[in-house]
Amino acid sequence: MCPKYEAASDILGKKWTGRLIRVLLGGPKRFKEIKEQIPEMSDKMLTDRMKELEAEGIIKRTVYPEMPVRIEYELTLKGKELQPVIETIQKWGEAWM
Repeated sequence: MCPKYEAASDILGKKWTGRLIRVLLGGPKRFKEIKEQIPEMSDKMLTDRMKELEAEGIIKRTVYPEMPVRIEYELTLKGKELQPVIETIQKWGEAWM
């Protein structure tokens, strides 16, 4: 098996990752906005996935020094490149699930 395929599959195969990427394909979001779109995901799991995807260079976290501090999450170019993958999964799900 190709190690690059395995690495990509390991990242995308984790629970919630696909949904999180799909939400962020709509543009930058705050934690609360993401949580509203995936309410069944716990805060801890959302935080963990965000950290993992940030470490992989898929998500970018931006802190705005306002009062109160505003933090937004958005896809990097690497993350945006997943759009056709997510759309294909969506189409497959509509056809077969």
